[in-house]
Amino acid sequence: MLTAGTEFPSAAGTAGLSTAQAEQRFAEFGYNELTPPESRRLHTITVEVLHEPIFMLLLAAGGIYLLLGAVSDALMLLGFVVIIIGMTVFQAQKSERVLEALRDLSSPRAKVMRDGRQQRIAGREVVPGDLLLLTEGDRVAADAVLLSCNDLFADESMLTGESVPVRKQSGDLDALAREPGGDDQPFVYAGTVLVQGSGIGRVVATGHESALGQIGQSLHDTQGGTSPLRIQTGVLVRRLVIVAAVLCLSLVLLYGYTHGHWLNALLAGITLAMSTLPEEFPVILSIFMSLGAWRISKHQVLTRRLDAIETLGATTVLCTDKTGTLTENRMVIRTLYGDGQMLDVHELNELPEPWHELVEFGILASEREPFDPMERALHELGQRTLTGSEHLHDEWQIVHEYSLSSEMLAMSHVWQGEDQQHHWVAAKGAPEAIIDLCHLPEEQAQAIGQIAAGMADQGLRVLGVARAMLFPGVSWPERQHDIEFSFVGLLGLQDPLRADVKEAIEQCHAAGIRVVMITGDHARTAQAIARELGLPANRVLSGAELDMLSDEALRARLRDVQVFARIVPQQKLRLVEAFKANGEIVAMTGDGVNDAPALKAAHIGVAMGRRGTDVAREAAGLVLLEDDFASLVATVRLGRRIYDNLRRAMSYVLAVHLPIVGMSMLPIMLGGPLLLMPAHIMFLELIIGPACSIFFEAEAEEKNIMQRPPRAATETLFGGRQLVLSLVQGGIAFCVAAAVFIWGGAAGYDEYTVRALVFTSMVAGNIALVFGNRTQNASGLERNPTLRWILLGTGSALVLVLSVPLLRDLFHFSGSLSPMLLTGLFAAASVYLLVMAVKRAMRSGA
Repeated sequence: MLTAGTEFPSAAGTAGLSTAQAEQRFAEFGYNELTPPESRRLHTITVEVLHEPIFMLLLAAGGIYLLLGAVSDALMLLGFVVIIIGMTVFQAQKSERVLEALRDLSSPRAKVMRDGRQQRIAGREVVPGDLLLLTEGDRVAADAVLLSCNDLFADESMLTGESVPVRKQSGDLDALAREPGGDDQPFVYAGTVLVQGSGIGRVVATGHESALGQIGQSLHDTQGGTSPLRIQTGVLVRRLVIVAAVLCLSLVLLYGYTHGHWLNALLAGITLAMSTLPEEFPVILSIFMSLGAWRISKHQVLTRRLDAIETLGATTVLCTDKTGTLTENRMVIRTLYGDGQMLDVHELNELPEPWHELVEFGILASEREPFDPMERALHELGQRTLTGSEHLHDEWQIVHEYSLSSEMLAMSHVWQGEDQQHHWVAAKGAPEAIIDLCHLPEEQAQAIGQIAAGMADQGLRVLGVARAMLFPGVSWPERQHDIEFSFVGLLGLQDPLRADVKEAIEQCHAAGIRVVMITGDHARTAQAIARELGLPANRVLSGAELDMLSDEALRARLRDVQVFARIVPQQKLRLVEAFKANGEIVAMTGDGVNDAPALKAAHIGVAMGRRGTDVAREAAGLVLLEDDFASLVATVRLGRRIYDNLRRAMSYVLAVHLPIVGMSMLPIMLGGPLLLMPAHIMFLELIIGPACSIFFEAEAEEKNIMQRPPRAATETLFGGRQLVLSLVQGGIAFCVAAAVFIWGGAAGYDEYTVRALVFTSMVAGNIALVFGNRTQNASGLERNPTLRWILLGTGSALVLVLSVPLLRDLFHFSGSLSPMLLTGLFAAASVYLLVMAVKRAMRSGA
């Protein structure tokens, strides 16, 4: 185990920079850091909200009311705008604050040579030309070429997706730069972790010039996905605005022509504009997305982009990295092989005696305090199964070491124990290297090689173990190969699957979502993991094969391939783009820097919060705070529920506008006075509309929500049967209100009493539409307690405006309370029964 006093391998020219040279290079290159991510501040969020066409229309309408002198109406409308903006800004800033809390703001430390002595400085102060002194456990501060190294291995999974550490070798400053990944490179890369050995490296790239920085920079060149709901809502709002403009202009001309009072005609037009402008839609979207983010946060998922909630519910393809996402990103011993037998030790707490020697010498061939994940797995197995036995040797001392090299992919430790007349030698490494060390007969060597290959086909990382004896008084052999080793056995290691990931994938399959595994691992490892997960593993597409395909050919292959191996970051991005070109709604999960471009390009990126990098979290729409893959299923379920309820709320809003528009125009078309005034419309929209949108957001999900396929990517929020049903429901409510209007006039009631009767019937009809649009499995008030408050609040407000003299005068009402309430009950029952009859007829005809 390397310690603070480790002697670093020597290399020529290791004096390092002087302080003056470092300052000069700092002035030239700046801090060794990526540009901090741009957070959406208060003014930025507010401007984004105000750029929405609907808010501009609302502000314009409020300004017109001010010019006309209707100050109270203008203030009500403008106050409503402020409330909407406040809700949106609050939720966006809350998400930003949570994300900032996730970031690790402390700069990693780096040990360098400056002024001829070792110094520990902040990683952001490292400059090109610095000499990095690298030891086991360090996170590399900058890209560097290795001038010397000793048994140096690095975990580069955050850049490559490959979970197995790669071996390093020394080079020189003239070495050609290569992409991260692969053994025997003379380079180490910023952000990677050294799992074994030591070395000295000369810094060649910092900040944006490093491999890490270039991946982060590529995010700026990647086009982010656009939420289908945002597109559809924009189209819907624009169409409604056109309809509103045509209706308002028609009403102004009609009123002015028939009554000859153009100022009153303009007031009638503005009143109709208030009833037709779709101001509820941004309210509903804000409420649904904000409360949806709150509900999702209960499952330890941070919503980085609010529209990601809806998009995830429509996802058809889920692209997921293997390492750290489907697996735990750690190694465990799964299988032991020795003396012709195989033993699965995954859940064993006691090890049979014949296997003690294999684990014993595997531990002796490892560091005493390991950092390498495979050596840690060996020690964990020993502590679990050999504690208290004679096979753990804490008192022994290492007296000599043989390092792993490119010529011999094995390492050996020579141990001296108390009262021993000889030294024990323990070796471990690649199976073929251990076979070579043991000088096995060809037949035995081939048999062991086949066993090792079979274990590798099961997705295991295979190590061989051997032992030997050396006697004191004899000089150490120059090479490991000169020692007479005996073969002990094979170790099969695995990065285990997360406990709940198989169930999560099964639920995704049931929901019609294709799960695609994209990994940097070998194809055999990817196939084995895919089989264990229940993914189709017969067809695997490698990175090399992908590069040979044209975009069109790749799109064709994607239809029957769900496992991709040996994939590099740029290829992940290409895969996401190809899936999108096939018309899929793509979600991408990941935790490494290598995933960030694909996360941003996907319709919805899902980053890991605990293990994930800042770059990945900034690019994602959702962040799994506990890295729990199963929470993704809950998010999909909630996304579908939110979209279903959003459609119900939108359908209700469209339906409820029809009687408002109709009753704003019908009296004028019949030659009568203006029936509905701004106060009436604001009562309907500011009390009932937002309240019912909250109600629909809290509606329970359908029973089959996770047993149905995702909705089609081309499906609109309003289309076909949904639009027809909404229009029919609104038509029914209008007909009932019109019938009350005609009956009131025929019964001889005055204008104020007719207005009160019609208004009461419209309020009651709205409540009936709420009940008519509930989920099919809804029953009573228990499943949605907000309904109780809506009934109580609306009923109380209606009674007040019908009975309190001051409010009656403001609303221009007259008449006794009892006939009004009886009319309301009649209207509610009529609307509800007719709506339910229409829905049953449409379901039976489907």
